[in-house]
Amino acid sequence: MEGLELEKTVKVRRRLVFTNEPWFAAVLPLIFLFVVMSLLRQDTFLTQSNIMNILRQGSIYAIMAVGMTFPILTSGIDLSQGSVLAVVAIVTGLVLRNTESIFLAVSSGIAVGASVGLLNGIVIAYVKIPAFIMTLGTMRAMRGVALLITKGTPIDIRMSSFRILGTGSLFGIPIPVYLFIFVALVAQFILSHTSTGRYIFSIGSNEEAARISGVKIELNRIKAYLISGICVAIAAILYVSRLGSAQPIAGDGYELEAVAATVIGGTSIMGGEGNAIGSIIGAVVVALIRNAMVLLQVSTYWQSIVIGFVIVISVCVDVMRKYWASLRID
Repeated sequence: MEGLELEKTVKVRRRLVFTNEPWFAAVLPLIFLFVVMSLLRQDTFLTQSNIMNILRQGSIYAIMAVGMTFPILTSGIDLSQGSVLAVVAIVTGLVLRNTESIFLAVSSGIAVGASVGLLNGIVIAYVKIPAFIMTLGTMRAMRGVALLITKGTPIDIRMSSFRILGTGSLFGIPIPVYLFIFVALVAQFILSHTSTGRYIFSIGSNEEAARISGVKIELNRIKAYLISGICVAIAAILYVSRLGSAQPIAGDGYELEAVAATVIGGTSIMGGEGNAIGSIIGAVVVALIRNAMVLLQVSTYWQSIVIGFVIVISVCVDVMRKYWASLRID
């Protein structure tokens, strides 16, 4: 009986994922902001260079948001993303500077991100420490590691072949755009067409029912944080490539941007519902808000205030949407 209930819950959640509803919270503000800025700053906002700049800036948030989608779908969260980005950036920079091997540098960075994600997942899954507390502790620890390794000194990257990844374009579109679309499509495939995705949804929907049905809760929770760590590593490599510098303060507050993008993109903060495509749309919304405020010459202090309100509004929309969805299901 419990198995049937779980299957029904998962089917309902997955059906909602492929309707327009989960995307509503991201698409509506995206269209609204685009129209408003087109009217207010038509001369600067609608230029190709500015649009491509928004997409390039949003690429890092987008990849991190895709990674954040997995823990949130399990009713968790990964607050360590920003600090892990700094550590991965530093490791990538050091390896690149000492070996001049792009492959080794990229591999080392991804290995570090995956290792931290794996550590978070194992402790959360088996020690039963709440995700908020565990990842908050990891956030502080990783920031300390970044400062300890560099002693607060940035690492400059001058290898032009490596920097193409973050600064280059293909057919007029920045390479980071192709990268975050690829990451989102792979993540969406995992969520839509694999048992891992199905189990992650089931954990967030009804963990007890999932356990009774034979779902390996701990293993799949670990996978969620492992994917988050890998996505952060990819974002960190892109960050270093774009800026040409690995800094110990890199990624400060980026985890909140990732949470904002994920929630704006329609992923329920309560777990069990969402998708990766919505998360990248949410990331573009966050980048668009920042770009709009720069063009409107609004103080940078207001950016965080506005994004904070957008998060609250998005959560309210999510709660109301789920309420109306439950009425239709009943």
